[in-house]
Amino acid sequence: MGKTSIKPTNDYCPQTLFLYGTYDENGKPDFALFCWFSYIWDGELGVMCCIGGEKQTKDNIHRNKIFSANLVTEKMLPFADYLGNTSGFDPEKIKLDIGKGAVLPVPVVNDSPVIYELEVKQFIPLEDGEVMLCRIHNVLQDDLLISKDMSIEQKLLQITPAMATCRRYFGYLGADLGAWGEPMKKVE
Repeated sequence: MGKTSIKPTNDYCPQTLFLYGTYDENGKPDFALFCWFSYIWDGELGVMCCIGGEKQTKDNIHRNKIFSANLVTEKMLPFADYLGNTSGFDPEKIKLDIGKGAVLPVPVVNDSPVIYELEVKQFIPLEDGEVMLCRIHNVLQDDLLISKDMSIEQKLLQITPAMATCRRYFGYLGADLGAWGEPMKKVE
């Protein structure tokens, strides 16, 4: 099979979606959709995240140095897509079923089956973005994921994480869930 050189892209590198949860300067919860999330090792398991451009979520993280990363499932995708396509500076941004972190004072999405409570250890500025190296203070998981009665595959089939690539969303088994901005049309 032949190969063709193209400009840089992250197409065909599916990434799991997360809603980053922060509090604004008035204590109001704010959530935004991101997929530039992966793991690091620095004496313990940690997380690295990247946020490009100017966002309220990034401002909140800089101010408080803590946030939650809430795994997005197929069921949560319409709301997550809405949050990813609506400015955090918009006062009408939708409200979710929100709880509080168990260890850090961060807002969490109660419908998410896996939630990381994170503290930024280091900010690495880029030209139009920023990488954050984070310590994991706590992971909240649905009891279903702790059960020993199911295989990992069965658990993933139950929670169905959503992912993105090629400016489209996909389900855990590869089903096309729509282009960016389409699933949010299901939100009233």
